[in-house]
Amino acid sequence: MTAPTAPTAVERPAVVLRPGRRLAALAAVGVARLLATQSPARIRRVLARLGDGARPADYASALAARQAVMAVSPACRQERGCVPRSIATTLLCRLAGSVPTWCVGVRAVAPFAAHAWVEADGVIVGEAVPPGYLRALLAVGPGTEPW
Repeated sequence: MTAPTAPTAVERPAVVLRPGRRLAALAAVGVARLLATQSPARIRRVLARLGDGARPADYASALAARQAVMAVSPACRQERGCVPRSIATTLLCRLAGSVPTWCVGVRAVAPFAAHAWVEADGVIVGEAVPPGYLRALLAVGPGTEPW
């Protein structure tokens, strides 16, 4: 039996996207799906370089980006789509000039499970989990130095 890593909505979000925003979200998802196949070190390097010169994303813009990503990608709405979803959210925010903190970590309560998410303003974005539920093992945000 497998337990979910984090409660996530699998339904299509009720978000209406402008054509330009929809195209940007689709592009971010496409790049994220490719980047998600790479090693964590390479993902970290790419996201750290993309974050150069960007301002920290606020919660509202990060949530809007996450919702746009989920609106265009059924794969990113699924529980196992956490890595491409979180990368695509980061990429879509970067297109607007900001970056959230991209995190990969584990569930802090038994049983063990890995998860990827984004944080903005020090808060996990769009995940229905209580504080302390997830612990970041790797975090890449504004000002992170590439290896």
